[in-house]
Amino acid sequence: MPSPKIITRRQALKTGALAALVLPVLGSVPGCATPPEKKAARRPSPLRLGVASYSTRLMSLDDTISTLHVLRITNVGLHKSHCPWETASTDQCRAVGEKLKAAGIALTASGVVALPNDEAAVRKAFDNVRAAGMVTMVCKPDLAVLPLIEKCAKEYDQKVAIHNHGPEDKVYPSPYDVWNAIQPFDPRIGMCLDVGHAARDGVNPIEAIHRCASRIYDVHLKDSTAIPGALRDIPVAVGAGRLDIPGILAALTAINYSGVIEFEYEKNASNPVTGLAESVGYVRGLLAAMG
Repeated sequence: MPSPKIITRRQALKTGALAALVLPVLGSVPGCATPPEKKAARRPSPLRLGVASYSTRLMSLDDTISTLHVLRITNVGLHKSHCPWETASTDQCRAVGEKLKAAGIALTASGVVALPNDEAAVRKAFDNVRAAGMVTMVCKPDLAVLPLIEKCAKEYDQKVAIHNHGPEDKVYPSPYDVWNAIQPFDPRIGMCLDVGHAARDGVNPIEAIHRCASRIYDVHLKDSTAIPGALRDIPVAVGAGRLDIPGILAALTAINYSGVIEFEYEKNASNPVTGLAESVGYVRGLLAAMG
């Protein structure tokens, strides 16, 4: 029998992107029906899905919210194109947070917030994400500013997740560079594991998940056909690239990951909905099979 990955991907492409959203179980695919005696034993996956709104950065916040509703996604990591965390007023950020809440969407994270070695700039970012009610600030701090980040994380009781960016990043190319940098600091400071950038840097995302389990607070899920060491990504819909997505999901389940897995689809910024829908449908099918 073909593997679940092939079947789920084929079904998503056959029925169309939005139709992939109605594939919550692999048992709906011919040849993959679950025996009746086993259906009762399956449990929903504890993993929570979200979208990193960098995927919809060319869309308005209202259109992004509408897209999340279509995808049946209730968690978002909000990019600065939808709320400029570094420069906006606290009132603006509070209004964005309230708008998302009213729409039934949890503001679980930000896009990557730059945190320079400047206390005023750092405090402004912390003020803004607190005003919006954000769970985890995904960021890229200067190494020299980490002691101040720790001070603010304690003062604001705010989770912070440093994002790895692949071989072109001179500070945090690998999740292990993030891991090593945060060890001396308060556990409120963790990482946002970008599995695609990790793979391009030659790191096995599955191994990184197990090694860094205690400090992974956010995950950017994507797929790519780029080879390790590539300085430029080649993004594709999740399930169509080189990454071992079933293995990544299994590893996150094994470590009892309690954060959000955010789809970050970068292939087609002008029309991301199709790729996002294919990605979400594929992962939902895998999670149902794993359940």
